Amino acid sequence: MKCPFCGYTESKVMDSRVSRDGSAIRRRRECLDCGRRFTTYEYIEEILPTVVKTDGRREAFDRNKIRSGIRKACQKRPISTESIESLVAEVERFCQEYSGEEISSSSIGEKVMQVLKDLDAVAYVRFASVYRQFRDVKDFLEELKEFQDGKKEDGS
Repeated sequence: MKCPFCGYTESKVMDSRVSRDGSAIRRRRECLDCGRRFTTYEYIEEILPTVVKTDGRREAFDRNKIRSGIRKACQKRPISTESIESLVAEVERFCQEYSGEEISSSSIGEKVMQVLKDLDAVAYVRFASVYRQFRDVKDFLEELKEFQDGKKEDGS
């Protein structure tokens, strides 16, 4: 495992734990060169559908793209790394359970918005503003109104 701080390829495992949902193993590692500690997650490699982009291009599912988008939306919010990893795992499970060989990027984006909506309103709106490419304040306000109306229906 390559150290994210110095790039050295040797590390020792300090601690291993199964994630709460049982889908991953979390390992705390220590670099044998610089001595800094970092966390890795080990997942079962599953066959995932090919992602069909809006322009028709096809590419392999990339868990890191999901994580990156969720992290950006959750920036400066009181959301733990563990919660973000749990959301990423939920979106990945959604894709694994999809019954086709291909899944649209819009289906994945809608799932990300769904899980963010349940976690944090600000993160949801941030992701929606990028994902739905709001053209102006009116689009933004319409999304907020739909969000508020949805919360009223849920009783929140």
